[in-house]
Amino acid sequence: MTSPAGPPPTGGGDGERRRLKLLAVTACPTGIAHTYMAAEKLAQAAESRGIEMKVETQGSIGAENVLTDNDVNTADGVIVAADKDVDLSRFAGKRVLTVGVAEGIRHPERLIERVRSAPVHREGEAPAPGAADAGKERSVGYKALMNGVSYMIPFVVVGGLLIAISLSLGGHTDPSGGLVIPEDSFWMDVNNIGVIGFTLMVPILSGYIAYAIGDRPALVPGMVGGWIANTGSLYDSKAGAGFIGAIVTGFLAGYLVLWIKKVRVPKFVQPIMPIIVIPIVATTSLGLFFVYVIGKPISWVFEHLTDWLSGMTGTSAILLGAILGLMIAFDMGGPVNKTAFLFGTGLIATGNQTVMGMCAAAIPVMPLGQGLATLIRKRLYTEQERETGLAALFMGCFGISEGAIPFAAARPAQVIPANMLGGAVAGAIAGVAGVEDAVPHGGPIVAVLGAVSGVPMFFVAVVIGTVVTGLTTVSLVDVSERRRKGASVGGGGAAGPEPALIGAGAGVPDADTAVSRQAVAESRAVAASAGTGSDAAEDEVLSGHLTERTVKVRLDAREKEAAIRELADLLARSGKVADVDELVRTALRREEQGTTGLGEEIAIPHAKTDAVTAPVVGFARSVEGVEWGSMDGTKARLVFMIAVPEAAAGDEHLRILALLSRKLMDAGFRERLSTAPDERAVLGVLGEIR
Repeated sequence: MTSPAGPPPTGGGDGERRRLKLLAVTACPTGIAHTYMAAEKLAQAAESRGIEMKVETQGSIGAENVLTDNDVNTADGVIVAADKDVDLSRFAGKRVLTVGVAEGIRHPERLIERVRSAPVHREGEAPAPGAADAGKERSVGYKALMNGVSYMIPFVVVGGLLIAISLSLGGHTDPSGGLVIPEDSFWMDVNNIGVIGFTLMVPILSGYIAYAIGDRPALVPGMVGGWIANTGSLYDSKAGAGFIGAIVTGFLAGYLVLWIKKVRVPKFVQPIMPIIVIPIVATTSLGLFFVYVIGKPISWVFEHLTDWLSGMTGTSAILLGAILGLMIAFDMGGPVNKTAFLFGTGLIATGNQTVMGMCAAAIPVMPLGQGLATLIRKRLYTEQERETGLAALFMGCFGISEGAIPFAAARPAQVIPANMLGGAVAGAIAGVAGVEDAVPHGGPIVAVLGAVSGVPMFFVAVVIGTVVTGLTTVSLVDVSERRRKGASVGGGGAAGPEPALIGAGAGVPDADTAVSRQAVAESRAVAASAGTGSDAAEDEVLSGHLTERTVKVRLDAREKEAAIRELADLLARSGKVADVDELVRTALRREEQGTTGLGEEIAIPHAKTDAVTAPVVGFARSVEGVEWGSMDGTKARLVFMIAVPEAAAGDEHLRILALLSRKLMDAGFRERLSTAPDERAVLGVLGEIR
């Protein structure tokens, strides 16, 4: 096949007629079903047109079928169907079309036609969207922010936990120095390692926000800018700008690099632009801008807040406690937080320990509240966020407020107000109760080590503040998610009617049906010959996770929730389900995060829970179809349910999902599955999955 008129193809070749070669990358941030469905659809569309295509999948189990340098060198174009960031630097000089993963499933033929005239990707360029309707992708800003947060989380967790452990096992109270660890002790070394992790987390956040926007040239200015933002001494401030300053520098660095890339330079300079010129210019410009322009207002805010608080020492304890709690909770290490903390610390030396008591009660509320929120409403959080929530609970007990930063950075509009409300409540209760703290530190640990007077009311303040923060957070996040889902559903109809799909329930001519039934019979014969009994045939289906007992040829339920309940009861026949109700609840929580209706009249609800004792898979068919919120608007007629244990699951459910997703894109397979007359025949068809 020859290249279309216009710019020449970007692959290798001598201009002779040759077979067109395309590459693709598919990726989905919440699972792998869509990743593999898009890959299979693109491969099928290319094969039907006589086009050679290799597809790399970036699913939750890692990258598979990875594109090599030789693949890229000889390719004529690249389709990136993804809802998360994909590194495009390896495709420099190639035609690249970027769309949402849904487009790879719904319009693979259209993408193959469009990529042949797509713009050539240049080194360091940001990807251009494929079309206005190319899937419901998050904004560039949101994806950049989440990229920074995801890289920051390990530094927060490692640094915070090491500091907490060193304080709990090696620290003691000292009126002149707070919680003190002996300088020459083993635990001081552990503490220092933790401090390094905490020191790096802010530059990492800034650097990877910048990287997501401006690619590799933006990484250095982003990290250096984040370090400057967090080091107040560079701009005459007693406190750095913290994670809020890092977010600012990350976006500034990313967009500054994008702007510099647009500047035309001589050809001899172009090779060194991304590795020398851009990083140096962007880093220097951003650093000086922060020190001389942004840093001055931060220093001014710090000084005037301190003066303002100094004038409030005679006011109502409730009001002062609420204000200090608000400030402590606002930026968790930034200038506002440090102003309140240093104000309380300075008054300890004068004999006034009540102000520090207010601060000490507010300090742990943010991490404890955010950790509590992940336990109250697990469905609102990803697995990584829930794990971070557990670490935040631990850090909160040791007065490490930075444990809440990942949540505040990811959802500032919801988390920061909730933190401030809980902090204000805790500070006010401590103020009215006259709680005192003799050391410049906070959290339950100072009470356990004997530095707090009025311990019962101190814990009352912490507990109430934590509950307020947790409940407020889940309420605000829930409202935000509902609005986002509502907007997504509202925008979904704009794409127009979809082409007719071939799948279960579609009309099939009698001759085709006869052929299909013959194929089923042959499959049954093969399955029967594989062993002497039914168990031998069953063991061939998805590694034995799906058996005749977990197959139902007619699903009675007409609604999604009832269907999931019916499928859970079906799985219970295997003897591997310890708690059917919990299995149903877990599966429904997964649906709230995003529908498992995959289109093509297919749904694959799944749950990772200790309600099951071993991996188990069920299958049922619905004649009328169940409304599942699928992206193509079709009702689910072929429904699989996968359940695996929480602790010992590994990647088993992901492997099963990948196998199913690939095979279910075969229209012939779906047809045979939909016309199989009984459970044994269904097993015979499913035995084709390898």
